Amino acid sequence: MKSTDPLLDAWQQTLRRAKGAPAILDTRHKVLRTFVNVEERACDFEVQLKTFSPGNVIAVQIGNHEDWPAIFIACLRRRLVVLPLEQSIGDQQRDAALEICGAAGAITRAEDSLTSTLSQRERESLLPRGEKARLRGISLLKLTSGTTAQPRAIRFRSEQLLADCNQICDTMGISDTDLNFGAIPISHSYGFSNLLTPLIARGVPMVVSCDRTPRAILADLVRTGATVFPGMPALYQALGDLDGVRALPKLRLCISAGAPLAAAVSKKFFEKFKQPIHSFYGASECGGICYDRDGTAFEDGFVGGPMHGVEIGLLDPTASSSQVRVRSAAVGDGYFPDPDEQKLGDGVFVPDDLLAQYGSGFKIVGRVSDVINVAGKKVNPAEVEAHLLCYDGVRQAVVFGRSAGAGLRNEEVAACVVASPQVSEGDLLRFCRAALSAWQVPKRIFIVDAIPTNERGKISRRDLARRFPESSETSPLRRLSS
Repeated sequence: MKSTDPLLDAWQQTLRRAKGAPAILDTRHKVLRTFVNVEERACDFEVQLKTFSPGNVIAVQIGNHEDWPAIFIACLRRRLVVLPLEQSIGDQQRDAALEICGAAGAITRAEDSLTSTLSQRERESLLPRGEKARLRGISLLKLTSGTTAQPRAIRFRSEQLLADCNQICDTMGISDTDLNFGAIPISHSYGFSNLLTPLIARGVPMVVSCDRTPRAILADLVRTGATVFPGMPALYQALGDLDGVRALPKLRLCISAGAPLAAAVSKKFFEKFKQPIHSFYGASECGGICYDRDGTAFEDGFVGGPMHGVEIGLLDPTASSSQVRVRSAAVGDGYFPDPDEQKLGDGVFVPDDLLAQYGSGFKIVGRVSDVINVAGKKVNPAEVEAHLLCYDGVRQAVVFGRSAGAGLRNEEVAACVVASPQVSEGDLLRFCRAALSAWQVPKRIFIVDAIPTNERGKISRRDLARRFPESSETSPLRRLSS
């Protein structure tokens, strides 16, 4: 009997096909759950979730645990709204997310026990009636910070989540004969769409990994025989830097998302492992947008052409770079609790990224919010970064805007650079002054040992501006950023 939920219908088809086949394995290739086991666990969780009313929001903060699929299936059947939370989220941010989304309960992880930590909050829901109505028919809330530090969520129905799953599997050629390697967080949009929903809707089994050190991941890829590896640029860079690596004979597909992939990283990885890295560009609001089907362009920021079922339109086709309008069946319903119809709604999403056409695809060249206002002049950080990377010995460069001083509303350009020991700030400043316009030249260039990234592999220019404020003029030049 068909349900009214397309993801549940897809799960029933998967269950009929796969039955007792392995669904989830650990990094020792031990079967943790068969597809039948996932169904049995889902039934157990259904019973435990009966204390919650349909439409209640349930936060799930369990890391890459083997019960993720069962919990999500149980919540779908109970018509509960799932709010995934990353384990690394701070207590203050977690509490803010629970408050904003009106979570009625949370499933958290205490060692291997999940059921004992399921609890209902003092009030069933903190949401006003109008906001409850906006969650009617919603299956998932994806948490995002957007352009501010305050968390907000994106509303998704099951049909949108299924559409994203289908677009990913069809575009990337992922099937139930593959084995996904789950090192990226399932709670993040990338992991949810590339690991969890393909298992439920397409029967794609996965390995759950908790050790994210590069050498351990490499050993586990060999041991498990995983064929598909969704990773992030920082991880691919670390793998490419390893010595004495082993071949990966079973691995056939490497995917990179979460941040633009540097050409040097993809080329080095390709030379070492004989595997191309396929850039995957997406957003929490709409799922997959672009995909580099070839993987050997070796061009900074190249993300390929539109995904299967995705339409992309440049907002300003005459400009060298432009925001795009993304239209697909996977686009979310809108933000929660505060809507923003200009960016998201009616099957359309407009990301803040600036894209430029490159061959048959697109390159990410910056973000609208990254543009630096220098006394009325607009500076695109990507242009300054590209120039700095031309200097011999510079391995990485990130340009950002920071306050030009107390009482001044405009910004000044600054940069963080990872470079060889012989490279100095003075050398780089002279190099910039020789070729860039005066307003593009950085006021300061901080030479650092490493540029920090978050768990998703992203570099935040806003965080760098806080870390290197105007008052840091007297700070030592070479410093750790980790």
